[in-house]
Order: sequence, then C-alpha cells, then structure tokens
Amino acid sequence: MSALRESRGGNASAEAPGLQRRMVAAGPIVAVVSMVAALIATGAAGIPLRDPDHVAGRRLVMLLALVGLLVALDVVVRASRRAHRVMPSRALVAEVRRERWTWRRGAIVATALVSFYASYFAYRNLKSVVPLLRPNELFDRQLGDWDRVLFGGNDPAALLHTLLGTGLANHALSGAYLLLFIFIPATLAAALVFSPNLQAGLFYASAQSLNWLLGAASYFLLPSLGPIYTDPGVFANLPVTDASKLQVLLLDQRIAFLHDPSVATAQSIAAFASLHVSIFVTGALAAHILGLGRRWQIAAWALVALTTTSTIYLGWHYVVDDIGGALLAVMAIALARALTGFDARTPRRLPTTRPAPA
Repeated sequence: MSALRESRGGNASAEAPGLQRRMVAAGPIVAVVSMVAALIATGAAGIPLRDPDHVAGRRLVMLLALVGLLVALDVVVRASRRAHRVMPSRALVAEVRRERWTWRRGAIVATALVSFYASYFAYRNLKSVVPLLRPNELFDRQLGDWDRVLFGGNDPAALLHTLLGTGLANHALSGAYLLLFIFIPATLAAALVFSPNLQAGLFYASAQSLNWLLGAASYFLLPSLGPIYTDPGVFANLPVTDASKLQVLLLDQRIAFLHDPSVATAQSIAAFASLHVSIFVTGALAAHILGLGRRWQIAAWALVALTTTSTIYLGWHYVVDDIGGALLAVMAIALARALTGFDARTPRRLPTTRPAPA
C-alpha cells in the first residue's frame, strides 16, 4: 500500500480532479488562436495554409516518438526503484504503468504536444507572408542605428569578432545557435513526462507555444531581415559553418518565395524579435518558477548567454532584437500563467517521494 501511495503521490496533480480544465485547454486555445490568425493572414496574401517540406509534421512525429521512449524509461525507472533492483518484473512494470500513465494523462500530454506543433505550424505560415502583407517595409536601418547608439557608434557584431576571434569561437557559437532544435523537443518532452506535477508541464508547454504567436506578431510590427542579409560584409571573414549554410538556404528560399509565392517554399527570414532568445529565456524563467535545482537554473541562463551572443556574432539579429526576444519571453510566461491559472508555489509544495520500503 505504501508503494501505491508513493506512486500516486508523484502523480497526484495529473489524476486528481483538481487538475483544472483551463490548464488542459490552454494549449489548444493558443493553437486555435494561432491557426485563425494564420488563416486570416494567408487568405489576405492569397496563398493557402501549408507545411513546406513537412517540417512541422515531421517534428511532431519525432517528438511523439521521443515522448514514447521517455514514458517507457519513466515507468521502468520507477518500477526498478520500487523493486530495489535493476530489472523489475513485468507485472510490476505493468502496475507502475497503470498507476503513472493512465489513458487520461496520456491524452492530456498528447493534446499538449499536438497543440504546440499546431501553433508552430501556424507560426511558419504567419512568418512566411510578412513580406507579402508588408511589402517594401523593412526596419533594418533603424534597428542597426539603435544598436550603434547602444554601443557608442560601433557595430556590436564587429566588436564580438574582434574580441572573440573568427576561428574556434565561430564554430562554437554556430553550434550554440543550432541547439534550439534540440532544446525545444528535449525540454518539452521532459516537462510533460518527468514532472511529478503535470500542471507544471502544461504551463511550460503553453508558455513556449505562446512564443510562436507573439513572435509572429513582432515580425509584422517591425519587418526586418537581420545584419547578415543587410550588411554581409561585416561577416565575410567568418569561416563556413552549419549556421552560415542555413543562412544561405533561407535566403534562397526567400528569393524563390517572393518570385512565386504559390510554390511550396517557406519564407523564414525575420529579425525582430529574436525567437531564439525568447524560447531560451522562457526556459530559464520556467526553471526558476518550477523550482528546479540551482545547477539547472545556471545551465539555463548559460544557454541564454550563449544563444544571445551567437545571434549577434553570426549576424542573425540586432541587439535590439534580442532585447525584444527577452520581453516576449516575459510576456509568454505571464500569459501562460493567466491562461492556465498555474500557481508558481505548487512545485515547491510537492512532497519529495521516496521508494516504498520492501
């Protein structure tokens, strides 16, 4: 019986009636609003909703597969702890699975994941039509001027090249920039699978979903391309990296899209605000709100610092873009708390569960 109480204690928030409907509904609400906005924008631009290269769909399938693996790991580890041995019996594994992963919990997690990628799908469509709905409107000159004002008339990217060099730092920051494509699925899956309080996972998923919607809105507010596309000479001495190859690919796609928007090619260039910074800052703020350990919090802010530096160094963004991204993260966290009704004190009130005695 004590073992049963231990297992249920770690999952109380997921199965108890106290799991508010608004927490479960928050992700779908963001997805629906995002999809409606995308339908309106693409309709105004005269092109259909689409998923170029099946990026959103492919990433959703990969994330669902990752979550499935983590669920299996979660069950086996919990069963091993309860059995006090590395290889628990099949019966015990099945018992833990029934206690920890009910159909209701599984459906809630699946809904959160599908909602997240529906929001991402809408975001790609919104971002794509910005140059069609706001043609010949770019604010790169103003954003660059603001950067130089902040840095005493100097270009911040050029300063970083001088300070850090253009060799090892270039490759390291290129890798740091591309970490986003690992960070999103890894943290989202971990939050929804391993969190003892499912409300915390739903809050985090909602906050990150809101970044897509808020980011798309910022692109319409100040359409821009970024330093690498408006002043490529500053970055001409940087060796070729995966990040620079991506920059060339995105430029080719933008040119093809503007030449014929009816083709199934996405336009994915936009500078203000930085979604890279927004997503990582959201993760760092969530680490504090959810009461993660000090090491996790330090790691989260280290990723923010690396990402911010890489966006400037590689020419993806202006410093003002990164400031805007940080503000978007604060907005995403605040809106997620309002939508879900999440109580930031909840994770700190959860008891520390221990394996039941043999």
